[in-house]
Amino acid sequence: MPSNAELPTTPMQDLIVDVLRKRVGKDERAAKPHDWYTATVLALRDKIIDSWMESTRRTYADGGKRVYYLSLEFLIGRLLRDALNNMDLTGEMDRALKAHGLDLAVLEELEPDAALGNGGLGRLAACFMESLASLDIPAYGYGIRYVNGMFRQRIDDGWQVELPETWLSHGNPWEFDRRESAYRIGFGGEVVEDNGGVKWNPAEVIEASAVDTPVVGWRGKRVNTLRLWTAHALDPIKLDAFNAGDHVGALENEARADSLVRVLYPADSTPSGQELRLRQEFFFSSASIQDIVRRHVQYEKDVRTLPDKVAIQLNDTHPAVAVAELMRLLVDHHHLEFDEAWDITKRTVAYTNHTLLPEALESWPLPLFERLLPRHMQIVYAINSRVLREAGKKGLGAEAISAISLIDENGERRVRMANLAFTGAHSVNGVAALHTDLMKQTVFAHLHSLYPDRINNKTNGVTPRRWLMQCNPGLTNVICDAIGPDFLDDAEKLVALNALADDAALGERIAMVKRSNKLVAAERIKGLTGVRIDPDALFDVQIKRIHEYKRQLLNLVEAVALYDQIRSHPERDWVPRVKIFGGKAAPSYHNAKLIIKLANDIARRINSDPSVSGLLKVVFVPNYNVSKAEWLIPAADLSEQISTAGMEASGTGNMKFALNGALTIGTLDGANIEIMEHVGRDNIFIFGLTAEEVAAKRADGYQPRHVIEGSPELLQAVEAIANGVFSPDDPARYRDLMNGLYDSDWFMLAADFDSYAAAQRDVDAVWQDQGQWRKKAIHNIANVGWFSSDRTIGEYAKEIWGVM
Repeated sequence: MPSNAELPTTPMQDLIVDVLRKRVGKDERAAKPHDWYTATVLALRDKIIDSWMESTRRTYADGGKRVYYLSLEFLIGRLLRDALNNMDLTGEMDRALKAHGLDLAVLEELEPDAALGNGGLGRLAACFMESLASLDIPAYGYGIRYVNGMFRQRIDDGWQVELPETWLSHGNPWEFDRRESAYRIGFGGEVVEDNGGVKWNPAEVIEASAVDTPVVGWRGKRVNTLRLWTAHALDPIKLDAFNAGDHVGALENEARADSLVRVLYPADSTPSGQELRLRQEFFFSSASIQDIVRRHVQYEKDVRTLPDKVAIQLNDTHPAVAVAELMRLLVDHHHLEFDEAWDITKRTVAYTNHTLLPEALESWPLPLFERLLPRHMQIVYAINSRVLREAGKKGLGAEAISAISLIDENGERRVRMANLAFTGAHSVNGVAALHTDLMKQTVFAHLHSLYPDRINNKTNGVTPRRWLMQCNPGLTNVICDAIGPDFLDDAEKLVALNALADDAALGERIAMVKRSNKLVAAERIKGLTGVRIDPDALFDVQIKRIHEYKRQLLNLVEAVALYDQIRSHPERDWVPRVKIFGGKAAPSYHNAKLIIKLANDIARRINSDPSVSGLLKVVFVPNYNVSKAEWLIPAADLSEQISTAGMEASGTGNMKFALNGALTIGTLDGANIEIMEHVGRDNIFIFGLTAEEVAAKRADGYQPRHVIEGSPELLQAVEAIANGVFSPDDPARYRDLMNGLYDSDWFMLAADFDSYAAAQRDVDAVWQDQGQWRKKAIHNIANVGWFSSDRTIGEYAKEIWGVM
C-alpha cells in the first residue's frame, strides 16, 4: 500500500497548496490556521470567478434588465460555508483539506462575521441577494464597506459595553478592490447659473471607490455582485501643513472621509451625529446612482431608456436621497427637462418600507439638508410643488396636503425622506400583509389617497440554503430521507411532510436532531457565559435587536413571575425551561441598555437559586450575530415573537425558527399572522391584543395601573423588579423603568401579560406530550417553505421590477 505522501493528489488539493504558496506566501510547514483559511477562500474564489464572469457576459449578451438593490446594511455573515454549499463543493473541499490534515469546520470558524449590518433589515438584504442569484436575475447590491460596523458587544457586570468590530483585521479574501470604479461625492457649496442651466459647486469633495464581493446563487447558476463603497480624500495629506509641523491636522481630509465608512448608524443624538448620518446616506446613494447611470449610458447610450433596463429598489428610507440624486444627474448632467426626468425617475425607482414607527421614518432638519445638499434641496422643493399641485387638483384638504408634503412644517422644519421615497417611486411595498394594510391606514394614509395604486405587499422571506441546509444539516438529511430532495430546489415542496406528521419514527428522528443541536448550543453557551444548561429542558429563545416594542421586557417580567410561582408551588409538575436572550441595544437607547442589564441581573439571581435549580435558567448570549443565530435557531424549541401588535413590520427570525422546527409564541403582528395561516392555528401559540385593539385601547385612555394592580402575578413581578430584588447593589435601578409601565405602558406589556403567561402555560402542557409537540413541529417545518426569499424575490421580479 502506498503511503499518504504517495497517493495521487486531487485538483483541489493542488490548488489550495498553490494558492498558499504563491498568494498567501507561506510554505505548508510554516502555515498557520489562518493562512490555510485564506488559501481555502482564495482557492474557492478562483472557482467562483469563472461563474461570475460568465454570468456578467451572459447579462450583457441578453441585454436584459438589471436590478440594483440599495441598502445601508447587508448582514451577510460568513461566506465560506454558504459559497461551498451553493457551488456544490463542500465535499470536495472537505476531502482536500483532510489530505492536508485540516478540518473544514475548524477553518470555517476562523471567518469573522462581516460587520456590514445589524438586524433584520440587513439580513433580509443578504437573503435577497442570494435569492436574486439563485433565481438567475442579474443584480447588484449597493452599500457601504464599514470598517468597524455597528459595534462588538461585551457584557461587563451585566451592562452592554460597545467595542469596535475588527472584522477586517486579517483583511478580507472575498473582496476585489475596484479603484477604477470611483466617483466624486460633493457636500455643501453653492448652486450657480451656468449656460441657461444650473451648476452645483460643492465646497467639499470626497471620492467613493468600489469594493466588490461575489454573491453565489444556489447550484452556482449565477454569481451577482455586492458592491460596497469606501471613501478617500482627494488629497490624503496636506503637505504644507505636515511640513509646518501640523502632522495630525495634515491628515484631516482623509480622517473626514474615513469617518463616512467607519461605523454603521453613528449616534444621531447630537447635531454632528445627524450630519454624519446624512453624509453617509448621501455618500453611498450618490456613488451608487452615478455607477448605475454610468453603466447604463455606456452600454445603452440613451439615458431615456433607463426604466427599460434598470430597476432600483430602495431598502427603507436610508437611500431615499437617491431620488433627488437621480433627478440631479438627469437634469444637470444629461440636460433633460425636469418633468421628463421626474417621469424616468418614478418609472425606475421602487421603495420598500420597513417600519411604522414615526421616529424610524427618517427626516432631516431642513437647514442641515440645505447646507449639505443645496442642489438637492432645490430639487426636493421642485418635486414637492408638483406633488402638492396634484393633491390640490384631487381636492385633498389642508390636513392631507400637510401630511403629503415633503417638508414637515410643524415645528422645526424637516425634510421627510419617506415622503420623498414614496413620491419618487412607482411602487411602495410593505413586508407583511398586516404591515401593508397599516401603511395605508396610518403613516401613508394621505399619500395612499393621492396614489391609490402605488402601495403593494411583498411578505418577507429567508433563504432556505443558509437557514436550513447549512445551519441544520442533520434536519436537512432527515427531511431528504422522508420526502426526497426536491425541497432543496423549491422550499414549498416541504408541504409533503404534512402527510408524515403522525409518523412517530420521523418525529423521533427530528427530536434526536434537535437534541443534538441543543447539546452544541449548551456547550457554546457554557463557553460564552459560564452558565450550564440542561439540553433536555425547553429552550425558549428570543434573539433580536433590543427594543421596547419587541418586548424583551415582557419576557423578563414573565420570567420573574414564573420564578416566584415555582418557588411558591414546588409541588407542581413544572417544565424545565431555559430562557435564552440575545441582541444589541443602540448605544444611545437608555431603556434598551437597561433591559439588557435587567436580563443579566435576573439571570444572576435565578441561576444561583437552588430552589429552582433544574427548572428555570436565564441566559443572555453576548454579541449576538448571524453566526450565533446559525446555532441558536436550530437548537430552539420555542420562538418568542412577542412584539406589540401593529409595530413589527414583518420579522424574519420567526420564519427561520419555524423552518427549523421551533414552535412560535407570538402576537398577531407582522408575518406572525401569515405564519399562523400557513402552519395552522393549532400549531402556534397566539396571545394578546390585536393591532386594532391596541389602537382602540390607546384612544380610549388606557389605564395600565388598574391592569397591573388587578393581576397578582404581574404586580408581584413588577414590584420585585422596582424594589431592587434583582438589583440589591442599586435598589432604584429599575424604578423608572417599572414606573413607565404604571404611567403609560405604551407597548402594552401589562395589557398583554396575563394572556402571555397563560400561553406559556399552554406551551408547558403541549411540551409534556412530546408526541403532540413533535407533530406540531413537523407541521411548522412543512408549511413555512412559502416564506422562502425565492418566493418573495419572484414576486418583486414579476410585479415590481418586470424582470421575470
